[in-house]
Amino acid sequence: MLLKKSVLSAAIAITLAALSGCDSNDEDEEVISGGGDNPIHVEGPGILKYVDPFIGTGFNGHTFPGAVLPEGFVQLSPDNQLTGWHSSSGYHNDNDTIYGFSHTHLSGTGIGDLGDILFLPFTGDKSESSKFRKSQEGAKPGFYQVELDDTGIVAELTATQRVGLHRYTFPEGETQKLKIDLGHTLNEDWGGVSLINELEIVDDYTVIGKRYSGGWAADQRVYFTAKFNKPIAEYIITSQGEPQSGSSYKTEGNDVVAYIEFDQDSSPLEVKVGLSPVSTDGAERNLMAEANELTFDEAVTKAENTWLNNLDDFEVEGGTDAELTNFYTALYHTKIAPMVHQDADGQYLGMDKAVYDASSVAENYQNYTVYSMWDTFRALHPLKTITEPEKAGEYAVNLIQKYKEGGLLPKWELHSNYTGTMVGYPSVAIITDAMVKGLADDVDPADALEAAVASSTWHPEDFTEWDQELLKTVMTPHIKYIEMLGYAPADKTHDSVSYGLENAYYDWTISLIAEMAGDQAKKVEYEKRAQGYREYFDHNPEAYAEHSATGFMRPKMLDGSWREPFDPYNAEHETGDYTEGNSWQWTWFVPQDIPGLKEVMGGEEAFKQNLDALFNAREDEGTSDMTGLIGQYVQGNEPDQHVPYLYNYTDTPWKTQEIVDEILDEFYLPTPEGIVGNEDVGAMSAWYVMSALGFYQITPGDATYTIGRPLFDKVTIPVGHSGTFSITAENNGPDNIYVQSVTINGHELEEGLFFEYSEFRDGGELSFVMGPEPKALN
Repeated sequence: MLLKKSVLSAAIAITLAALSGCDSNDEDEEVISGGGDNPIHVEGPGILKYVDPFIGTGFNGHTFPGAVLPEGFVQLSPDNQLTGWHSSSGYHNDNDTIYGFSHTHLSGTGIGDLGDILFLPFTGDKSESSKFRKSQEGAKPGFYQVELDDTGIVAELTATQRVGLHRYTFPEGETQKLKIDLGHTLNEDWGGVSLINELEIVDDYTVIGKRYSGGWAADQRVYFTAKFNKPIAEYIITSQGEPQSGSSYKTEGNDVVAYIEFDQDSSPLEVKVGLSPVSTDGAERNLMAEANELTFDEAVTKAENTWLNNLDDFEVEGGTDAELTNFYTALYHTKIAPMVHQDADGQYLGMDKAVYDASSVAENYQNYTVYSMWDTFRALHPLKTITEPEKAGEYAVNLIQKYKEGGLLPKWELHSNYTGTMVGYPSVAIITDAMVKGLADDVDPADALEAAVASSTWHPEDFTEWDQELLKTVMTPHIKYIEMLGYAPADKTHDSVSYGLENAYYDWTISLIAEMAGDQAKKVEYEKRAQGYREYFDHNPEAYAEHSATGFMRPKMLDGSWREPFDPYNAEHETGDYTEGNSWQWTWFVPQDIPGLKEVMGGEEAFKQNLDALFNAREDEGTSDMTGLIGQYVQGNEPDQHVPYLYNYTDTPWKTQEIVDEILDEFYLPTPEGIVGNEDVGAMSAWYVMSALGFYQITPGDATYTIGRPLFDKVTIPVGHSGTFSITAENNGPDNIYVQSVTINGHELEEGLFFEYSEFRDGGELSFVMGPEPKALN
């Protein structure tokens, strides 16, 4: 058939209309409702009935409801918010206008990006957006559907790891049309721009193209190949709204759009879209490898089975439906990222933007992306060392390889880009924890030490070819001053206290790598640097009596004086002393040396007094990240999420059990607003999973766990290569939240509260007896 271009029999509107609003929810007999004003969700088989992808799409959760597989490169999801903080994932539950379905998204971040390759089916001239109702929207793992009110089109989405599959059912008699928008972006508020668009109509059934964008990820690249189940009848390609001639168009502009009309028949329009970070050929090979023979319904079933295989080896007994929904949805969120970022044949884009072959790096090497490490080193990666230990080893190898490609370990890596986002060099915590637990056999300790030292040492002169402004965000001047003075001065660096405390912890993990590498000098050097937290603590009980505290971590100036005035509640970003918080939260970030923190605070009683003061301080949300408060403890952000477990280092460990129970009950709910802060690519959910199990790792790098309050009567989780670890809670219930006794593998825990990874690495049983009254176990 000879293709021809036209204006598709109607004038095409080019200007996007940013429509938003709220619609009511109607009942639908074919779906299960979360209740109240919550979105409805399609029920999956087995334990998938407890997974609700709409949890976290409201409030500040910033999750997306679309189709994705575990670690899938494709996240095919609707975009209904394009600007503002709530556009981070492209979707917010409060809005009722869909602009289309794009193929890449971020789960729960506080910054937006991606939203690549937008598709929107339409009829007539309705090519810009459509209203929708919650009663006509549904999702389950690996599947999303919605009816577009403006056109009556039913859109269904599913995915393989590298392929998005669309099925659009049009109203009888309507001409079937599709918009493909390469200029669409979700991160304009963060300077996002579509840099290069290429699109080509290859034949009657195939469209290929690429999109390069800049923004949070300065040089983000996605290639695609789209194949249709019916022939193209007419098309037009526009750039900046102007029709172009020919069947292909390449531009450095940012607004290339194809409007396509298909041969008329009543069957649904189906599209398979392969993605690649390397090339359009790679995208086609991915499509052929993963979805060439799949029907849409077969792909949905395959996605369901993949999710079942990833979730149903977590066996839970007891708990309410709400608690089971919270648990399995949280587990679902922990498996979205890091995600695979290489083609099926092993080709991938390195940090230096060169194309690599995975087989040339290492046998079975896997390249990953979306490492939100400042968030995820705390609970997500420790969880994976338990339940997916082989992944922990792969991440360690992958991060070190990224150092070899780019010259530094990344701290928030996004599609082979150094974003420089957040604090310090958290890669070392993830690498160290895997090595300490014996999960990184493929890591040479000398290589790990080289990467860690290079990333924690001030040497910008080695990066003359780098964009210097970008380099400053990755290798920050805090390092220079810490090397010179032992601390980061507040009048010379931004967020000095947060960087100083976190870098001290990271330096402690580097000392462990040095020990494993046999480098005694580096071990001693980094052990000394790890004590740098002491520089920031001002122990002055009289000065802080009004706060019932003995002291706080404070910003120190270049001349050694404290910054004045000081207010521990002050979280103003302009002041620049703390990252996403204030002194109340950051005072506690010394996980590498809790006995030392006790010492600088003034001893055991002062430590306990300060903990009580934190949880009883006035609730004051100083920033948008400070949500889910108990006093000045913040559950909605990561810096002090280990703090509830610090009562286990006192003679009142039952306070840990009380606080954890309160958080599990009040700050995680089976509703769109049910995640109390940014989900942060699995970080918030991993805290829930670990805490619901009844234990937590306070210090990644120290393979020690401490107990909390188990939520369920029994949970069996996968560990090791084929073992299981069971956590049982006798006499458990909402009125019996206090631990009366606890054993592991039949013997009492160390000091009644702590146990080691080695005790359950290959299997075992942690047994609680619960009761209604507090009991000291240590």
